[in-house]
Amino acid sequence: MTQEQILAQTNTTKTEKIKQLLGLGLTRTDVAQIMGVGYGFVQNVYAKLNGTQRQNASQNIDFRLIPFGRKFGVEIESFVKRGKTKEALRDLIQSKGVNCQLNDYNHTTRDYWKIISDGSLRADGVTFELVSPILQGADRLEQLEKVCQALKEYGARINKTCGLHIHFDAEAFNLQTWKNLLINYAKLEDTIDKFMPPSRRGNTNTYCQSLKQNVSEIKEATNLQQITRAMGTRYKKINTDSYARHRTIEFRQHSGTIEFLKIKNWILFLHNLVEASKIKILTNTSLESLTEFNQEEIIAFYAERIEELN
Repeated sequence: MTQEQILAQTNTTKTEKIKQLLGLGLTRTDVAQIMGVGYGFVQNVYAKLNGTQRQNASQNIDFRLIPFGRKFGVEIESFVKRGKTKEALRDLIQSKGVNCQLNDYNHTTRDYWKIISDGSLRADGVTFELVSPILQGADRLEQLEKVCQALKEYGARINKTCGLHIHFDAEAFNLQTWKNLLINYAKLEDTIDKFMPPSRRGNTNTYCQSLKQNVSEIKEATNLQQITRAMGTRYKKINTDSYARHRTIEFRQHSGTIEFLKIKNWILFLHNLVEASKIKILTNTSLESLTEFNQEEIIAFYAERIEELN
């Protein structure tokens, strides 16, 4: 049957039509658009059609990517309206059982969450950056969720000048992992940009510039110092400069948010990308190709984000 004939059927379920459209060789993204459903719905149908293949892929993902035990750090840029104070926010975070202190601006890693000033933010209110201590594993994601709850309860806000920065421990990265990760991110930029609002795409933001123009120099580099010099600034979507100071890699592209689900999925997506980059440079960089190294719920989440933002 043709696409038109499939869609014209009146006694066929939506699921069966999706199966038939997939059988024509259409992509899952195309089928979702044609049927007017979310990507996650089509992905579930596709997974059942390819049970054995999906089971093997899941076993591979379980081995490489789960459990999430990586050391990480979070920097949340935000503001509150005039009349509210950083002191009150600190107290609310502490009431959630999370140690939080006010600090002057600094780059020192603390063993508590710190609220510091941030001169890059522009807002009609009290601006700040909330910086985590070194966190590790899924249990510390629960602590992050408590912090996000406190931010929402206190009425914290974000605007286009706010960003979310994620640090991962990079102590064990070898040169090939660094190169693969940076090249893979550059190759994925067009897809990842669709996850983000326009203010964080391409080279539109001074504080998270594209990696695309640096790929040739990254490929030719023989050490991390050469890569960092080639990047020219720490204000890239990935900042390699942070390794010298903190032994981390910093991901700077995500827009400001206090939504725990957005932060958690971004952390897990990046974690999966790091693990995949230990093995190879990606050849396919479409949204659908990300199923090779991501859990189904993460792909479904970003498919919905793309629908919201584009």
